[in-house]
Amino acid sequence: MSAREIRNLILSAMAFGVVALLPFYDTGYILSIATTMAMFTVLATSWALFSGPTHYISLATAAFFGLGTFVTGYGFQTMPYWSLPLIAGVLGAGLAGLVGMVTLRLSGVYFVIFTLGLAELVRQLVTWVQNRTGQRGMYVLTSITERDIYWQLLGMAALVFLVGWLIGRSRLGFALRIIGNDETVAKHSGINTALAKVLLFMVSGAAAAIVGAMLAPRYIYIEPSTAFAPILSFQVVIMALLGGTGRLWGPVAGVIPFTLLWEFISRHAPNQTLLLLGLAFLLIVYVLPGGVVGLQARLKHRFGQGGH
Repeated sequence: MSAREIRNLILSAMAFGVVALLPFYDTGYILSIATTMAMFTVLATSWALFSGPTHYISLATAAFFGLGTFVTGYGFQTMPYWSLPLIAGVLGAGLAGLVGMVTLRLSGVYFVIFTLGLAELVRQLVTWVQNRTGQRGMYVLTSITERDIYWQLLGMAALVFLVGWLIGRSRLGFALRIIGNDETVAKHSGINTALAKVLLFMVSGAAAAIVGAMLAPRYIYIEPSTAFAPILSFQVVIMALLGGTGRLWGPVAGVIPFTLLWEFISRHAPNQTLLLLGLAFLLIVYVLPGGVVGLQARLKHRFGQGGH
């Protein structure tokens, strides 16, 4: 491990330590926004772990997230709460593995369409089951506070960053970078491209499901239409791409400004949130194709050349 990597790890640990102190100073609106940011940090970063190196755009986040919320909804009265995120993670990884084995042979728009439909498929299945049992939704009434959820999400964010850092240094990370550059070359190099993609998709699915399980007490009342909301998948994609997937910290650079802007528009012009999504896509495509990370690299290259 180089001195630079050690320094980055220390700085990251200090940053997590500082933001973990927030609930001691505010338990109201600021903590609520910070909790939302923590949620999207985990979702966007775990999404980028898969979609960044492979260039496969997944819109399945809502499917895994909703699965996690219902694990908590069904299990919190009969099982220890601490076990529910673990169960959700296993189920999320299992669903991602099953879906990945079927769909990761697809590419381009076909994969995007399938993953978008996955959330709707799972939502309809859950709705059908609830209709058969005469249940429309469920209350998740626990003693867990937003402060508790915030700390859980911070811990999950730290874990996702650690996993991403380890993957980046592993043979799996090396294989994924080759797949992202040219999957045909990767296959001819002896890399099991299908297995590599499925494994990383399982990591992303597990993380999203765990976050859903952690967030269920915050919603108090959950139902399929909100737990599996497709807009969540689009928000995660926009935040990750806005920040950039070229660096592990990249998605965070998109999460913070987009969450604040989304909150502002939701409060003052709630009917214009979809317009914000469209404008954000246009901004990413035409102005920031590589996100903040890409912009930083271009500026560094330009001024570096100017310095010579």
